Amino acid sequence: MGGCELFSEGGDSVQGYSVKLDGFEGPLDLLLHLINQYEIDIYDIPVAVITEQYMHYIHTMQQLELNIASEYLVMAATLLAMKSQLLLPNQAVLDEEAVMEEEDPRDELMHRLIEYRKFKEAAEELKAKELAADKLYTRSPAPLPDKPELKPLEPGEVTVYDMVAALQRVFRRREWSQPLDTKIQRAEIVLEDRMGEVLQTVRNRQNGVDFFDLFPERTKQHIVVTFMAILELMKKQQIFCRQKQHFDELIVFEMGMHDGSTI
Repeated sequence: MGGCELFSEGGDSVQGYSVKLDGFEGPLDLLLHLINQYEIDIYDIPVAVITEQYMHYIHTMQQLELNIASEYLVMAATLLAMKSQLLLPNQAVLDEEAVMEEEDPRDELMHRLIEYRKFKEAAEELKAKELAADKLYTRSPAPLPDKPELKPLEPGEVTVYDMVAALQRVFRRREWSQPLDTKIQRAEIVLEDRMGEVLQTVRNRQNGVDFFDLFPERTKQHIVVTFMAILELMKKQQIFCRQKQHFDELIVFEMGMHDGSTI
C-alpha cells in the first residue's frame, strides 16, 4: 500500500491517529484517483459526482476520528462551492455571447489536476529509471529460496484510498453501537493487542480473509482500532491486501501465504 504511514499523537487512545501520505499525495491525488476509478473525462469533470465521492472519503475519515489535513478540507469546500455555482442559475447572464465568454468554474481545477498528473507521471518514470539503474550493478549470487518471496502489490493497485473505500462498506454494513452514556468507563482496546489478533486471524489462511470479517464487533472503537491495526501490519509488511478490480471486496493475506494464482 506504499506511501502510507500511521502514527499516534499520544497514548494508546483511539483518538489522535493520523494517516500520513508520502510524496505528492493529497487532495489532488484523491481526486485523480476518483477520476481514474470512475473513468471520468478530466476535461469534462462532473462536479456533482466527483464531489459526492470525495465527501464520502472525508466523511469516513471523520467517522474514524482521524486528523484530516486542512488541505483536504479546503478542497472539500472548493468542490461544494463549485457545485453550488454550477447548480444555481446566473441571473447576470442575459445573452448568448456572455454565456460563451463566462469562465467555467471547473477550468482551474482541471488545469491543476492536469499539472499534478504530469508531475505524478514524471515521478513514476524517474522511479522506474532508478529501479532499472539499480539492476545494472553486479552482485554476488545469492542462494535461491525454496519458495519465491511474495511481495505486496505495487503502489496503486491497493492504495490507501481503496482501504478507506473498503472501510466505507464496513460502516454501511455494520451499524456500530454507541454507548448510552459517554461517561461510562469502557475498556480500551490496545492497538498492539488488536494487531496480534488480526495477524492470528489471517495467519495460515491460504485463501486469505475477507476484509469485512476482520470487524466482528459493532462498536466504533473496535472498528477504528481494527482499521489502524490493519494499516500498521501492512506497513510492517506482515500482511497485504488484494483486490480483483475496483469496487471488489479486499482480501487480506499473511505475507508469504498466497501464490498469486487466484486473486
